[in-house]
Amino acid sequence: MLRSGALIIAITRGLVRSRQTRRMAMFVVMLAALLMLFAGATFLSGTLMEHPFVFICYWAVCGWLTMTAVLLALFDLLALRADAAREKRRLKAQMLVAEEKEDA
Repeated sequence: MLRSGALIIAITRGLVRSRQTRRMAMFVVMLAALLMLFAGATFLSGTLMEHPFVFICYWAVCGWLTMTAVLLALFDLLALRADAAREKRRLKAQMLVAEEKEDA
């Protein structure tokens, strides 16, 4: 059980650290949620209405996927802001070094 948890944490860290992988995961999760929304609202609606437990589970999974996509997007926004601030500091330091060389 402990090894499974460590594996899940390692996979999650790898997913979250890479911008391209994170955005691909957001796309796939959002696409799955949209497909579930479409299917649940159209051709699965009759089946879902007949079975209340299946109805609740189906829409809970759809909601969970949507919240996962939203949280990934929020994390991506925060990571992007942190990267921009880091780059701004780096450029500012680089400009200060260049100015010191000019003054010398």
